[in-house]
Amino acid sequence: MFRSLGLFNYRVWFIGALISNIGGWMQSTAQDWVVLTELTHNDATAMGVTMALQFGPPLVLVSITGWVADHFDRRKLLMVTQTTLGLLAVTVGVLLLTHVMTLPMMWMFAGFFGIANAFDSPARQAFVSDVVSRENASNAVALNSASFNMARLIGPAVGGVLIVLVGTGWMFIINAATFAAMLIALSMMRTGELQPRVKTTTAARIADGFRYVARRPDLVVLFVMVFLVGAFGMNFAIFASTMALEFGLKADGYGTLSSMLAVGSLAGALMAARRDTARMRVVIVATGGFGVASLVSSMMPEYWLYGATVVFVGFSTVSMLTTANGYVQTTTDAQLRGRVLALYMAVLMGSTPVGAPIVGWVATVFGPRTAIQVGAVAGLVSCVIGSIWMINSGRLHRHETSRFRLTIDETRPIRIVEHVPEEFSDEVAQTMPIPLPNLDGDVPVRRKRRIRGSRA
Repeated sequence: MFRSLGLFNYRVWFIGALISNIGGWMQSTAQDWVVLTELTHNDATAMGVTMALQFGPPLVLVSITGWVADHFDRRKLLMVTQTTLGLLAVTVGVLLLTHVMTLPMMWMFAGFFGIANAFDSPARQAFVSDVVSRENASNAVALNSASFNMARLIGPAVGGVLIVLVGTGWMFIINAATFAAMLIALSMMRTGELQPRVKTTTAARIADGFRYVARRPDLVVLFVMVFLVGAFGMNFAIFASTMALEFGLKADGYGTLSSMLAVGSLAGALMAARRDTARMRVVIVATGGFGVASLVSSMMPEYWLYGATVVFVGFSTVSMLTTANGYVQTTTDAQLRGRVLALYMAVLMGSTPVGAPIVGWVATVFGPRTAIQVGAVAGLVSCVIGSIWMINSGRLHRHETSRFRLTIDETRPIRIVEHVPEEFSDEVAQTMPIPLPNLDGDVPVRRKRRIRGSRA
């Protein structure tokens, strides 16, 4: 389960990410609560707009951010993005502490956070493949998710209590300080032990990532499933905050719900770390589990009963996302990994601008329980789409010895479209022996000739 932590670089990365993510979740809790209770009067629609502005840039800038992640040193790129996010957090914290912040200003800063994260996310996801070898990539992705959700377990609970004690502005200041942990971790890494990057050829273009995904039916189905759940089901900030208000609780109640969600999320991430391979069937089952768990949670009459069912929602969500991320990482051509991951993150994070305002409006007009049920339906529809693909792909068939038993053929090869450079170069040229007659003309000898690139 923890084999990737045997590497020095990954241990440093894991610890730095954990500290930074704790601060990030404290800030996220504060931002949602500021918009819902300080800048508006419990207006979930305004929160949905904030989320749309924050998560919209990854969708708009997907072609640029993926290209940047593939062409620049990812470690140095992350230093730039993490520094930018820290400076933004300090600015928002000061504006809140001086009581200057307004809702339009918060929307503006949400957009700035979104732009910085649009460049940070694909670089951070692809950087995992630079730190560990390919056979450990799925495990490293799962442990990254565990770190993220461990922070999600701690951050909202601590943030909710501190909001009550010291106010929301200090949450942004504390988060800015935690970015130093990530910068120190990136500086401490042994660059000589990083995995060698596959150089992108001059023929590689921004649109190659789109064409690559279009030729992979499995990735298309995966992206559709992630989009539906991300757009309508993963609006936990809206669900948890409005349900906390419905149960008559304050920011500490909201933070506790977020932490209970993280309990299931952490369990899902650790379960994913135990698997040696990321499989599509896990994603399909997890989306169905998400739909059922969300539907049950919407019917809970008491706060603690709702919190208990949220644990299963978190488990299903992270099982789906971690497996989907690992599947993309391990089945994608290395030269296009950054662009494909940028597309994946755009689908995941960019789905929020589509669904969050709708879900926020439903929560405001019809109540939070109805909004949760909309997300549940999205999860069930995703499960149906994935199941239909599984059947049509030929992976699902009758068991050899039992007439009424079905099995899934996990050994069926996945068609991977390799990126072929437009021109050969010395780096991609191969050597091969060709027979040549010797001077006596009787026994041929074999000499090696380097094949030069040509259009012939």
